Amino acid sequence: MKLTKRELEICKYLIQGKNNSEIGKLLYLSEHTVKFHVSSIIARLGASNRTEVAYILGKENIINL
Repeated sequence: MKLTKRELEICKYLIQGKNNSEIGKLLYLSEHTVKFHVSSIIARLGASNRTEVAYILGKENIINL
């Protein structure tokens, strides 16, 4: 399960509980673009929601929580 550099950047903020708008402002992306990336991350990890993404990222040591 490979995530792109941008997806990993978004994951860093996603696990901090930031919403799409906040992530977009931090990374200079539109909210729509962040939503697209989050959907892609959820699909790639086989998760059902953002919370499960954070769990998988920690469990698989993809990102240190």
